[in-house]
Amino acid sequence: MNEIVFRIEGGEDVTIFAADGESLLSLARKANVAIDAPCSGNGSCGKCRVKLLEGFVAGAQTRHISTDETAAGWRLACAATVAGDAVLLIPDIASAYKNRMKIADLTSPEETAAFEFLKQRLAAAGLAYGSGIRTADVRIEPPSLDDTMPDNERFSRAAAASLGAAGVSVPYPVLKDMPAALRDNGFYVRCVAQVNGERAEILDILPIGEENTLVCGLAIDVGTTTVSGLLVDLATGDILAKANAGNGQIRYGADVINRIVEQQKPGGIDRLQHAAVTETLVPLISNLCDEARVPSKRIYKIAIASNTTMNHLLLGVNANYLRTEPYIPAFFETEHFDPSLIGIEAAPAAKVSLAPNIGSYVGGDITAGTLACMMWDSPELSVLIDLGTNGEIVFGNNEFLMACACSAGPAFEGGDISCGMRAADGAIETCLIDAETMEPRFTVIGGDRPVGLCGSGLIDVVAELFRAGIINGKGKFVREGERVRRDEYGIGSYVLEFARDSATGRDITINEVDLDCFIRAKGAIFSAVLSLMEPLGFAPDDIGRVMVAGGIGSGINIGNAICIGMFPDLPESRYSYIGNSSLTGAYAMLVSLDAGERLRGIAGSMTYLELSTQPGYMDAFIAACFLPHTDETLFPSAAGTRPQD
Repeated sequence: MNEIVFRIEGGEDVTIFAADGESLLSLARKANVAIDAPCSGNGSCGKCRVKLLEGFVAGAQTRHISTDETAAGWRLACAATVAGDAVLLIPDIASAYKNRMKIADLTSPEETAAFEFLKQRLAAAGLAYGSGIRTADVRIEPPSLDDTMPDNERFSRAAAASLGAAGVSVPYPVLKDMPAALRDNGFYVRCVAQVNGERAEILDILPIGEENTLVCGLAIDVGTTTVSGLLVDLATGDILAKANAGNGQIRYGADVINRIVEQQKPGGIDRLQHAAVTETLVPLISNLCDEARVPSKRIYKIAIASNTTMNHLLLGVNANYLRTEPYIPAFFETEHFDPSLIGIEAAPAAKVSLAPNIGSYVGGDITAGTLACMMWDSPELSVLIDLGTNGEIVFGNNEFLMACACSAGPAFEGGDISCGMRAADGAIETCLIDAETMEPRFTVIGGDRPVGLCGSGLIDVVAELFRAGIINGKGKFVREGERVRRDEYGIGSYVLEFARDSATGRDITINEVDLDCFIRAKGAIFSAVLSLMEPLGFAPDDIGRVMVAGGIGSGINIGNAICIGMFPDLPESRYSYIGNSSLTGAYAMLVSLDAGERLRGIAGSMTYLELSTQPGYMDAFIAACFLPHTDETLFPSAAGTRPQD
């Protein structure tokens, strides 16, 4: 066996033993060493770079590592294999995708306003506030030789009277502790119950002496890249704590397809579920409880919104059939279930509810987002664009709703871009380019030297290159200068930062292959919007408002997104960023039984459009693969700005 030491920059060494031939990436995963691998190790992204400090590893040089870099010890973890003892440096930037990702500020005025606005709109739409979970003090007549009624019947009758319910059920987790709870407290207790109509289910039995006993719930958005959560006082709807974290599954790939592939490997189902629950949700929930000083046993209700694949991976359900024709999920909707079944600690009788999915690639995060943005309650035609790792779009109003998904996310999160990265420290997030000098000015997350380009920065760079006439509508370089280079094959690239000033010691460049990938991604979004509208006889001008949600959406320059043909050419006043609409929808599910019912109604009435089977979609997509579009009439504001081919 060989001793492999992963020397984590800025951290501690991790040592693991391995046989010859094992890939460094799979070995790092076993050792729980964070290495970013958006392509999940198929060798296409070139992001899993490690540096050999001592020893030897096998593996051929890849196209992502130059000869000089190879001589300096750089390797791709997915392409290098164990061939003896070795010490490997894991650059600080390799783990930034999980530890220092820029994620939505849940305490920002925009996010706070979203929850307050939701409360008002739910009330205006006639949806009552109230989780249905109540507390009541229950005094029970002690048993005697003359009164031998069993504890559960004795308690149920008294609890029904206190709660005003026609009937009460006592589930097993409560029943098993009931005898001691009643006697330890002199048959005078406080019960926590889920009341639905005339029926009540007892969730807990507590001592009367516990003053101000909080009855709490969790609202969670499980995103492909990030996970967000709220700890909520169910009596008032007040948010007690907020937290974000990177999804531990990221190391198995940036997109859902790579994770489904990983799930099919031996032990994959358990591995992906462990990453989502044990590595991500459990610490997140612990942080929320610590911040609010509330024990996890006071959590009685959990509402989760996530995409269809994440739902499967979270529950440990085989998701393989989602990625193969005819793309059938195991479920759209589930019954409420005990959180301990997936490894989450809460009250013994707590329940988890998942926002319903409507398609293989439009899941509960979108149905929850649709509920939250209230487009279902307005006659105005609206579009919801959720830009996360995947791109999902909903179009409609209070008469109809149509939804689809498009394969746009990996490019915006850096997975398909040579200098791309997620929004972590070192990512260029905004950019301006002088049209005369071609010199860039940009801002970097964390304020230090740049490492790469994240989604919002990518949109800015492409728009600025186009406006400055440095690239044409096909994404080809048409100007020359110090920052414009061409390789031996004639492929052009633009240098955003020279090696001497970058954090990596390498030039940060965007090339024509990257531009082609990006143009296809933005084209997928715009063509998806058109594909939802045109069959119904609508045009972009008919859209009253466009709501942009999701992690990437928070930093997007709307004017630049319109300039390059990613969003419809509408007045910017019609656009708004609505934050994490999935989390907001999960919050609504948590605090309002009526909202939960409405959500199920929304999911049941929403039409899911599978773009791959939609006549004319490929034509619309190809037409959109140009800056801004091949049809100039769709983007009148860009007239006169297009460079010559």
